[in-house]
Amino acid sequence: MIKLLLVEDDANLAYMEKSSLEDIVGGYEVRTACNGREGLEAYFEFKPDVIVSDIKMPEMDGLEMVKRIREIDGDTIILFTTALTSSADLKTGYLAGANNYIKKPFMPDEINAHVESLVKLKEGRRSNNESGHIVLGQYILDADHACLINRSTRVKKMLTQREAQVLELLAVNKNEVVRREALLSRFWGIENKDYFASRSLDVFIKKIRNDIEDDPSLELKTIRGVGLTLLTKD
Repeated sequence: MIKLLLVEDDANLAYMEKSSLEDIVGGYEVRTACNGREGLEAYFEFKPDVIVSDIKMPEMDGLEMVKRIREIDGDTIILFTTALTSSADLKTGYLAGANNYIKKPFMPDEINAHVESLVKLKEGRRSNNESGHIVLGQYILDADHACLINRSTRVKKMLTQREAQVLELLAVNKNEVVRREALLSRFWGIENKDYFASRSLDVFIKKIRNDIEDDPSLELKTIRGVGLTLLTKD
């Protein structure tokens, strides 16, 4: 059963959409949130396969919510539901990280058709890259087995699971800045800075620097007050 997070500030519409989606053959497990801030909290707690979100909402809009999610998660399928369909609106949504748009008003079957199509596309990409390996300078990062493999000697440098996960996120976003808050949200389950979690992250960053310091083509750089970036010359 697909886990779907529905973020919609119209309570009546959300209720009808939730009921209709749960009635679809094969079914969805649906969680609702009434704005982007609640949606972000539900994302970490519920861990949905699909997010269907309105854009204009109080407290935090859908664009900001999706931007924050995309800082740490490039896989979850995200659909925007909106009446805003100008080319500028569409471009803004896609840049935020949406996979597709559904124009309001819509039928739940439309959401289901979009989701089925995107799930198939996602599974196809996964089957073409089953190794899960990322090339980083002289190394290959095997995050699933928590190790760095020297591309020349094939010697493995073992990592902790958390260290491998943090390095994987930085590697997927190499040469781009990843906010500290995004790392803390992904691996410590908190959005705001917490002293002990923040210090723990610093320890992992120091260990990762030590792991890659023998490769001059790699640099893990701290952007003060913002986050971290893994710079590569490959």
